[in-house]
Amino acid sequence: MAAMRYRLTFIAGLACGYVLGTRAGRERYEQLKKSARQVAQNPAVRNAAESAAQTGREVAGKAYHSVNGLVGDKLPDSVAHRVRSLRERSQNGQDDWGTSNT
Repeated sequence: MAAMRYRLTFIAGLACGYVLGTRAGRERYEQLKKSARQVAQNPAVRNAAESAAQTGREVAGKAYHSVNGLVGDKLPDSVAHRVRSLRERSQNGQDDWGTSNT
């Protein structure tokens, strides 16, 4: 009978610890999420991210032209088709690389 009481006390302690731990974890998660949102909305961070995205687009374009000059017509048709469609999208102003959908 005494062993059963200790088991029930132990299980009740585990349950309370779990509930309190998950609540504290959730609060910390919400704090981190709020901090990340504030950083992402900072104009300096947004400008740096857009600058990095623009630089990435430029470097990717230069790399494409270099590889295309070296490889030429040796690209498989499926790859050449994808590259052409990406080039057309970027020329039409439909380039969404580095932009946020939120």
